[in-house]
Amino acid sequence: MISPDLRDLYQEVILDHSKNPRNFRILEQANHTAEGFNPLCGDRLKLYLFIEGDQIKDITFQGSGCAISKASASMMTASVKGKNKKDARAIFEEFHSMLSGKNHSFDSPKLGKLSVFSGVSEFPVRVKCATLAWHTLKAGMETDGKVVSTEEENQDAG
Repeated sequence: MISPDLRDLYQEVILDHSKNPRNFRILEQANHTAEGFNPLCGDRLKLYLFIEGDQIKDITFQGSGCAISKASASMMTASVKGKNKKDARAIFEEFHSMLSGKNHSFDSPKLGKLSVFSGVSEFPVRVKCATLAWHTLKAGMETDGKVVSTEEENQDAG
């Protein structure tokens, strides 16, 4: 269980990233894009990636959505920029595991600041908001121009 003080701090970080999202712009030199949509909450985002070899050289996003969705996209772009695809996938798996309640460790070294989303697991309907950007990233690393939805049958967003 998260202490009330820590929960307040986590909420502040999420609100800051929602109001002042990092990497929130169109990436002109993007060579991969993907779009994500969460019909339950109305979250929409477009992810722009510049991938060279196996490395995510740059990543940005545009879109609109709830505070959790926008903050998650902001923090995700900051956490995977400069990483290779394998490391980005490993962070995704750890993040998804935390949100689905499979990983109860809130101080995973792989997640770092992304641990602020640990409390989202207590609200299953919000898990899709937090994982939308991540599923969009996964699609964008594999193909270009893919559209993903949190309501697809094969989607394991929550």
